[in-house]
Amino acid sequence: MQKMLIMLVALSMIPTIAGAATNPQFVLMPNVNSPFVTFRIWIKTGSANDPVGKEGLATLTGSLIGEGDTKLTKYEDILRKLFPMAASYNVQVDREMTVLIGTIHKDHLAGYYALLKDALLTPAFSPQDFNRLKTDQANYLETSLRYGSDEELGKALLHSVAYAGTSYAHPEEGLVQSVKALTIDDVKAFYQKYYTSSNIVVGIAGHFTDDLVAQIRTDFAVLPVGAPPAITPPAPSKTKREFRVYIVEKETRATAISFGHPVTFTRAGDDVYPLMIANSWLGQHRSSASHLYQVIREARGMNYGDYSYIEWFPHGGRYSEPYPNVGRHQQMFEVWIRPVVNANRQFVLREALREVSMLITNGMTKENLDLTRNFLLNYSLNYAPTEDYRLGYQLDDVFYKLPESHLDRIQKRVKATTLDQVNAALKKNIDPANMDIVFITQDAESLKKALVENLTSPIKYDSPTPEAILAEDKIIQDYKLDIKPENVHIIQLKDVFEK
Repeated sequence: MQKMLIMLVALSMIPTIAGAATNPQFVLMPNVNSPFVTFRIWIKTGSANDPVGKEGLATLTGSLIGEGDTKLTKYEDILRKLFPMAASYNVQVDREMTVLIGTIHKDHLAGYYALLKDALLTPAFSPQDFNRLKTDQANYLETSLRYGSDEELGKALLHSVAYAGTSYAHPEEGLVQSVKALTIDDVKAFYQKYYTSSNIVVGIAGHFTDDLVAQIRTDFAVLPVGAPPAITPPAPSKTKREFRVYIVEKETRATAISFGHPVTFTRAGDDVYPLMIANSWLGQHRSSASHLYQVIREARGMNYGDYSYIEWFPHGGRYSEPYPNVGRHQQMFEVWIRPVVNANRQFVLREALREVSMLITNGMTKENLDLTRNFLLNYSLNYAPTEDYRLGYQLDDVFYKLPESHLDRIQKRVKATTLDQVNAALKKNIDPANMDIVFITQDAESLKKALVENLTSPIKYDSPTPEAILAEDKIIQDYKLDIKPENVHIIQLKDVFEK
């Protein structure tokens, strides 16, 4: 009979099996009815730990573990062994979290675990893998990010300028010149410093026994002991209430726009749940019912969609629900305006900023609160549809030191949130007059002139438009944005994330 496993009950004290004083720590979600075993092995490091001048080192180290040789097996042979198992593993690197992720059918657990273990504990860091993956990483920054998606480029640049001068400023992939300068010795030193037994939390879900946990504990004993000091997350800069605009000069048929500013709350605080409601009403990701979507796409047909966020939401073009294990102790409020024709770029910025400002000034209504709360209580049930995602959320609960599951807290806190709490949280945390704004567009000088001179920006329609919309458009087209010339920066595409 399968031995009983200890469930994670109180996340403030991570339970372990047989030898609670030893490392690594474990988060366990056993399920004897599942045919699968899922691993999420969290290393407490990320791109925020990149040394100055070596930006991209955490990602390159993770890539060599997830896509490289081990001391026992060549990567091509690893792939050959994984193929008949219908399995794989990969490493995800964010600002503060690195996670080795994989799922296997229980019948293939022994062979799969052997490969997974070797990837993490005995990476070869071969010159061939190093050169291949370093080139891929530099090419992503130099070519894919710059030319593949204006939306992803804009979102990445927004975070860079909002966190300028801090460990959060560069993308996880680094900077072009810093990546090109990285060496194998840099990778080995980073691995030795951060991949330690005390710096790892092993998450396992599905059909496994405590024999696996004991085996992992024995195997991971080869790692160095101790843990490096945790990083101090960047504090939001105390700037004057003003707009700061960054225009990337690029030949485009449409303009991608992102804007926002850092915030002080996280899941560990009380404001996050009232703001989840407000944000869901304003710009729920991929929701056609959200307000920005309705007024920009549905009413005016300007683009494909418009969304807002109070937590980092990676891969927004691919995923509909939040992705786990991108926990950050410093979050950001941001708005993603999907590309609009260049002629409407100033108008749509005015409209989006005006909508944010009206929300903060006027607050939500009781009717909108009740409607959005009911939606969010049901929609959030989709956030963790698989054991893999549920395990990821359990690790995030540990990251934020939550006394109970965030998913459970959504159900309790959102249901109990009042209108006064929502509107107070909005006024406290979001400042509509203090935004970093990023454009990816052509003819940057023309846009700069229009912004700093507050030139009128009428919108034209190709089909009949309701009179109420046309009347509001006349207000929006002259909505004043106080943008100072010295706060508008034009950036050449070749210089973005170069060094």
